[in-house]
Parts: sequence; C-alpha cells; structure tokens
Amino acid sequence: MSYASDDAARLIGEVWADEIVQQLHDYIEIPALSPSFDPDWVANGHIQSAVNQIMSWIKTRPVQGMTVGVQELEGRTPVIVVEIAAFGAAENARSGETGRTAETVLLYGHLDKQPEMIGWRDDLGPWKPVRHGDRLYGRGGADDGYAAFASLTAIEAVQASGGSHSRCVLLVEASEESGSPDLPAHIDALQERLGDVSLVICLDSGCATFDTLWLTTSLRGLADGTLTVDIVSEGLHSGSAGGVVPSSFRIIRQLLNRIENVLTGEILLEGANVDIPEYRQAEMAAVAEDLGSAALESIPFVEGASPVGDDVTQMLLNRTWRPSLSITGADGLPPTADAGNVLRPSTSLKLSLRLPPTADEEAVLADLTQTLTEDPPYGARVSFESTESGPGWNAPDLQPWLEAALEHASQASFSRPLRLYGEGGSIPFMGMLGQKFPNAQFVITGVLGPESNAHGPNEFIDVAYAEKLTCCIASVLNSHAESR
Repeated sequence: MSYASDDAARLIGEVWADEIVQQLHDYIEIPALSPSFDPDWVANGHIQSAVNQIMSWIKTRPVQGMTVGVQELEGRTPVIVVEIAAFGAAENARSGETGRTAETVLLYGHLDKQPEMIGWRDDLGPWKPVRHGDRLYGRGGADDGYAAFASLTAIEAVQASGGSHSRCVLLVEASEESGSPDLPAHIDALQERLGDVSLVICLDSGCATFDTLWLTTSLRGLADGTLTVDIVSEGLHSGSAGGVVPSSFRIIRQLLNRIENVLTGEILLEGANVDIPEYRQAEMAAVAEDLGSAALESIPFVEGASPVGDDVTQMLLNRTWRPSLSITGADGLPPTADAGNVLRPSTSLKLSLRLPPTADEEAVLADLTQTLTEDPPYGARVSFESTESGPGWNAPDLQPWLEAALEHASQASFSRPLRLYGEGGSIPFMGMLGQKFPNAQFVITGVLGPESNAHGPNEFIDVAYAEKLTCCIASVLNSHAESR
C-alpha cells in the first residue's frame, strides 16, 4: 500500500476543522508567558495548564506506536516528549533496530508565549480567541501553539493514508520565548532516546506569503541586555541641576552612538558584521523580484513614513543577514503625564541586537559589553547586564531527496513552487541542533506570514494555510522514509 496524498489531505482537513481549531481556542486563553516574563511561572501554573491541555489532546490521537510523557528537570521548564515508532516501509526496513539506534525525525514546537503587548484592536485581545474568516486571533496560536497539533496530525495522516515514516520524536518545550535556556539540558538528558537524528522539522518560523511553501534557510542570532546609566543618587530639580549634572539620558545616547550609526542604523561592532554568502544574496534577490514591494507591504508604517531604503533586495538582506539594534524597553522614565521638572538619577534601556546567522554571538556580546561600559562619560556608573543571547543558523545544503520532496509537497498543496527565504528572527534551538547533529537535514517553516505580527498586537494564525502546511509535512515525512 502506498501513500495516498488525497486521503491524507482529507484527514488533515477534518482534524483541523473538528479538533485543532477548538484546541487553539482553548490554548490562546491560557496566559502561558515564558519564564523571562513570568518569573513566578511555577506558582502561577499557566505553563503547566498549557502542558496539560496539549498532553490531553495528544493522548486521544489514534497514532500507532506512540508513547507520550513529560520530562521534568529540577529548576527548569518541562518538555513534552512524544515518541512514535517507525511505520510502514520504514518499520519493515528497520525491524532489527532498537528505538535508541533507529534513525530519527525530530519535530519541534513550543508552548510558552510572549507578553500581551499593547495596541490590540478593540474586538481582540491576547487571551481572547476570535476568528474572522481564516484568521484565528490571539497570542500564541501562530507562535507556536499550533506546532504540536500540526506535527502529530501530519504523522497520523501518514499512517492513515498508507504511507511510511521513520521513527519520530516530537518535543514541545516551554522556554523558547526566553531564548530556550532550558532546552540544552533537556536535549542532553534525551541524548540516547533521540538516536540518530537525520531530519529536523520545526514549525516555529514564517512565510512571506500564504500561497506557497516557504523554507527558512537562515535565522539571525540575538544578543539582548539592559544598559543602565546612574549619574546621581536621587532625582534633582532640573532648574537647579540642569547644566551641572549631565542627563543620564544624554549619557546613554552617547553610549549607543558607540555601537550604532544613528543616521543609517549601521552596527559599528566589527564582529557583528559578516560577509553574506553569494547564494543567500541570490535567494533574497529572487524573493525581491518575485514579490517586489509587496515583500514589505505588511509593515504598518504611519502615514508619510518610509523604510530605510528603496532597494527591496537590500532591505531583505538587512532583516536577514545584517545586524540591527532595537530598543525594546525602558526604566527610569515616568509617563509623560506624571513627569515633573526633575533631572532623573538613572536611565535603563533594554537593547535587542539581532546578529547575522554566522556571527559568533558570544564574542559579539563580550565586545558589546566592553564597548558600552568602558571609559564612561563623566565617570557615570554604567552597567550592561545580558538577559538573553543565542546563535544564528545557516541551513546546510538541501540533499536531492529533500529538495524534491519539498517541491512536490508545495506543488501538491499550493500548486506553486517551493520558495527559499531567510528569516530575521531567532530560534536558538536550531543553532544548537546544527552543532549536535551536523549531518541532519532541516525543514524550518511556519505560519507567521504577512500581518500575523508575532510578539505584537493582533497576532493571528491563518487556519487555511496551516492546514496546507500540515499536508506538506506529512508528504515530507513519507518522502523521508521512502528515501532511506
């Protein structure tokens, strides 16, 4: 019996309509903030609620050869671990292998979420699931609550439609939005159970459009931290102290000028800039030629505002292969309505420095810290406390079987060719896996497309696209088994 893609697509459509959409409704209602944003996550219990919900659904699925459990390590967030034995032709070909030595497909998702963020439409909210057409709004549905449901449904569809898949391990972690600090320890503890990982499937990325399959070929690294300047021990009347005591805000502006060209946004740290491979430049040029200005149209500029340039290729490279700095938070600044004539004693800024995929994030972080803190203006007390960092990732070349499998899957589900695309965000897990499994192939993709606004207000998942993406993953799993 061979894989029947129409039967698989039919089952996937039914599971999405009858099961997954409601599960995502329930999941969105859980404020399962990542530990960086909820230090009391154990006592608050929201992460545990999300674990319980996803686990309960997994246990209902008719997947042969499946075992499911939660791995817990002291002081760390839990990880859902689902093991599924090889099925079909893959099972027969490997009947003599044990679970620990069999070739493994590793599937990945996470259940922790970003904070609420302000700016949600009046009819929407972060913990309020609302569906308008194909869009299901709410925090975490697209980033990345759907991944566990879609991954397991793809496996179920392969089995139900006469296909084959290799041994699969699905991991659903709970610290990704904090930079996955807990995941390396979990991976080490699972080393023997993971076996020989030959394929990694991660549904935590994005797509440039909702009309074809997009494969993520690179991810940027990240160096986050809080920069603090203290100049006096208490607030002073600005009329008495202004002109004598330098403003802590002016000092912090000077420090930022050490690392960023204020006119262009160019990052001045040498290690934060890399030579962009020619083949990645060609990929972005192809996307720019295909999409034109539409590649950037989902950005909600205010009226009259514009991006940093007019060359779409260069802007795509800016967001995928060049470093950039964002100020994502501030302390020491009262709301404008409450601000009196006070020269403030201190200013703190949260810095988020995105790094090229091949940059050494640890070396950049060390240089960033030294550059910001050495020889402070006016002898001010300056500190930079790193809060999060992670490596970027540049995908290995696609093996012929995988390139053909992805092309076939995209044509079957979208009637359009596969497209390759770099992403500006970070998934630290990918860099770690690339080091641990250097011979593995990677399928990194996702549903974060135009206007879906991960981490921001009005986040949504396009249900129709997610359903087709699930069909693509099922097809790739079957192709992987057939290629062995």
